[in-house]
Amino acid sequence: MAKVNVSLPQGTRDFGAEVVRKRTYIFSTIKSVFELYGFEPLETPAMENLDTLMGKYGEEGDKLIFKILNNGLDNPDKQQKIKEDFEKVLAGKNSSGITERALKYDLTIPFARYVAMNHNQLTMPFKRYQVQPVWRADRPQKGRYREFYQCDADVVGSKSLLNEIELSNIYATVFNKLGVSVEIKINSRKILAALAEICGGADKMVDITIAIDKLDKIGIEKVKEELAQRGLNVAQISIIENYLNITGSNEEKLAAIKQLIGGNETGAKGIEEIETVYRQSAINNLQFDFTLARGLNYYTGVIFEVKANNVQMGSIGGGGRYDDLTGLFGVPNIPGVGISFGVDRIYDVMEELKLFPAGVHTGTKVLFFNLGDAESKKAFALMQELRSKGIAAELYHENSKFDKQFKYAEKKQIPFIVIIGTKELETNTCNIKELATGLQETVSFDEMLKKFTA
Repeated sequence: MAKVNVSLPQGTRDFGAEVVRKRTYIFSTIKSVFELYGFEPLETPAMENLDTLMGKYGEEGDKLIFKILNNGLDNPDKQQKIKEDFEKVLAGKNSSGITERALKYDLTIPFARYVAMNHNQLTMPFKRYQVQPVWRADRPQKGRYREFYQCDADVVGSKSLLNEIELSNIYATVFNKLGVSVEIKINSRKILAALAEICGGADKMVDITIAIDKLDKIGIEKVKEELAQRGLNVAQISIIENYLNITGSNEEKLAAIKQLIGGNETGAKGIEEIETVYRQSAINNLQFDFTLARGLNYYTGVIFEVKANNVQMGSIGGGGRYDDLTGLFGVPNIPGVGISFGVDRIYDVMEELKLFPAGVHTGTKVLFFNLGDAESKKAFALMQELRSKGIAAELYHENSKFDKQFKYAEKKQIPFIVIIGTKELETNTCNIKELATGLQETVSFDEMLKKFTA
């Protein structure tokens, strides 16, 4: 029989039990904090209509949307029309004859679509959280996948900066609970808009933010080259370079940004907003970062990004205010703000820094050895009693040698084994062995149940 090559698509992964348990620990921690702050769960479909997604993520983001081919492209009756539509696609245009749907790129745009469709039934302000996979046609590398989970929390129907203050505290609380040391970066699109106005007008906003958003990847000189290619002159590029070179403490950065763009009305408003969030949130690791751009077109105010300390990794969280988002779907005047957690990168950080608690690894707590028909029947009854008390337990599936059953327990990292042989069955006792220490004791059945359920 010919060998069958089995593989996964690039940028995707399988998750075994140990990884799933660790990821569940992250999900549960984040969800518990979302619930603590009054957010409600929501789920949306894996796919959206293509026109729902296109044009919402900037020119770079639109290139990364996974489009789904329509059914029926092999229909011979439509061959000529299909060829014409494919020519449009090859020319870089979209064609509804080839693709009308796409996998969702993030959770924010589908959420805005949901709000636009259901705003008359929602209690405002509406606070929702969402934990689902998203897909991006990106080049796979460390910390960057084509399929990955996002955990989002958003508030719509309120312009209050209290929301930004709470969201920054959600970030701080979650990462404190996970034991991950982070820097929470904050900026404002209004500050970036002011920079654009000073450098030639609001129409330069997209060009500037796209270039700035690449600063960490390509460096300041390449950013300057890209700005020049996008039509900015030497004087304008010099202003942007001065802007990008603002450093120091938060107080020093505030003073510098006020001097540079504080005379601009939009800039002054943006500075006021980030200063309010900074002072009222009272988070030690909240830092002003004016190089932060968040290259998504829908942001309008305060923006966030989270970076892990002590590890080489991209952002593990980000978000911001998007007051015009539902207007894209014909429902104007519903302000919103939200944040996202990059669970896959958070997992990689915690794994690299060995931050997962020991208990996260364990599923089954007790393994009953199988030493015969009568012995296994009693073991099964005791196992069911433990399970009824919430203790995860297993009975080995067949009467096998001790060595085989021990190895099963070791490979599954089951901490305790219970042995009931002929002698123990006659005396209503069992032997309990803790694998980590090798300690073994003989106790009654009742004492065994009490030991594991205490």
